[in-house]
Amino acid sequence: MKTRLLSAIVLTVVLLTSCSQGKDDQAEKINALEEKIAAMEGSNSPITADMAQTATNADPSTLGSFQFSEMEYDFGTINEGKVIEKIFNFTNNGQAPLVISNITASCGCTSPDWTKAPVQPGETGFVKVVFNSAAKSGAQSPTVTIQANTNPTVTRLSLRGSVTSKAPSGAAAPGPLKK
Repeated sequence: MKTRLLSAIVLTVVLLTSCSQGKDDQAEKINALEEKIAAMEGSNSPITADMAQTATNADPSTLGSFQFSEMEYDFGTINEGKVIEKIFNFTNNGQAPLVISNITASCGCTSPDWTKAPVQPGETGFVKVVFNSAAKSGAQSPTVTIQANTNPTVTRLSLRGSVTSKAPSGAAAPGPLKK
């Protein structure tokens, strides 16, 4: 019992000591911030962030430019398990070869393929999107995000439609439960 009481007293003293040291550190930080604010208020020069990034306009002669005939494909209503494949064709309307550096899909049910070689100005390329509706039901809108040497650097293509769920054979239609 005496050791517990002694331990509690030692712990309380340690906590109180560390809290008072923390208050001193906190007071010093507050004073330093108040001094900085006062210095900024007294100065008429613009405030710049230490980590600010400067943006420069890209040279158009170094960029490709997508021109897709369509950027969204409505596949309508399909049955669960059907695989939809859509090829989006594009023309490079830029001044430089268009290079697709990466394409990512919004979910595992969608997989992209694309023209891997640089597409010269005036030439055409493709982005193929495959959507597998297995284990999907209801409204679907998978997308692919293209990263390329274009302005803007990111372009999105999308599919949309509805998937009708497969009902298990011999199962009754879902509905309210009866007692």
